[in-house]
Amino acid sequence: MSLEEELVHVLMDKNLTLATAESCTGGLLGAHLTTVPGVSAVYAGGFITYTVEQKHAMLGVPMKLLREKGAVAKKTAKAMALGAAQRTGVDCSLSVTGNAGPDPSEGKPVGLVYIGCCVDGKAVGRKFMFKGSREEIREQAVQGALQILLHKLTGKEDKTIEEAD
Repeated sequence: MSLEEELVHVLMDKNLTLATAESCTGGLLGAHLTTVPGVSAVYAGGFITYTVEQKHAMLGVPMKLLREKGAVAKKTAKAMALGAAQRTGVDCSLSVTGNAGPDPSEGKPVGLVYIGCCVDGKAVGRKFMFKGSREEIREQAVQGALQILLHKLTGKEDKTIEEAD
């Protein structure tokens, strides 16, 4: 069973709903989720907020935070996840923001990704340093996000992903 299938089944079993907020993955997380038949019972939809202006407008991420920390930051990922949950009224949300390359951006290295996860109004953020091509980094970010929420909901160890220091 794929991670997205496992997560969707857990969400269904627990009668929980999910929304996503994506930047560097550009909708790839939502695309993975929507491959699962019946996902519409738990997945409300997602936001693709590629610019700081859209992170602010669509998700309510404070401009002060975006100016001070930038688009690629743990606090930004947390705010994106919280904003997605609040704006859609779901139980859980995931956010992804980072630099998939090919060049450094905002002084942030290629592969630096922050994933936000919000469950019942409490958001956490995790920092990762993924390696590989742009496509590989985006895919690793999606898999990391799915694993983080699955771990939160089931208590299973997520030893297959490594969080950066």
